[in-house]
Amino acid sequence: MRLAKPATLAAFLLSAMPVLAAPLGDDGLHKPDWLRETFKDLREDLDEANAEGRRLLLLIEQRGCIYCSRMHAEVYPDPAIDALIRESYFIIQINLFGDVEVTDFDGTTLPEKDMAVRWGVMFTPTMIFLPEEVPEGRTAAESAVAMMPGAFGKGTTEALLTWVRDKGYAGGEHFQKFLAGRANANN
Repeated sequence: MRLAKPATLAAFLLSAMPVLAAPLGDDGLHKPDWLRETFKDLREDLDEANAEGRRLLLLIEQRGCIYCSRMHAEVYPDPAIDALIRESYFIIQINLFGDVEVTDFDGTTLPEKDMAVRWGVMFTPTMIFLPEEVPEGRTAAESAVAMMPGAFGKGTTEALLTWVRDKGYAGGEHFQKFLAGRANANN
């Protein structure tokens, strides 16, 4: 019986290991390098996202969230999803139970945990996708072009990132029809 060469064995073992999620920050949330550190004034964040030609995305998570961990370990690292995030999105992380002040588009400033309640966020992770322009006096939740509460697989997540980037909502295309069309095209 012939034994595998050490390099072949090492490559096999590395390919069999699960992808590690992004490192955890002091707040217990995953911190991938594509997250933006800002003062969490959403008006300024939207201006900066627009200046870079990116879409503003709020990512609400919480410490110990197994679904958030799954997204960071299995979904976001997917090469197609990672590329979409890096090329098209300006992502601000919001801690569902955090105390950092957030300024909403209407000028209201609240701790993250209170802002999440104001926006009606009950699940983590939740993604809130914002348009390039928010009407005066509106909140992030009122202005969102899409909200995705919960963890989804690679296919749905990649489709939603693509649909928002390409403004599928602007032409009246329902996301579920877009998703079904992609599934049918792949069969």
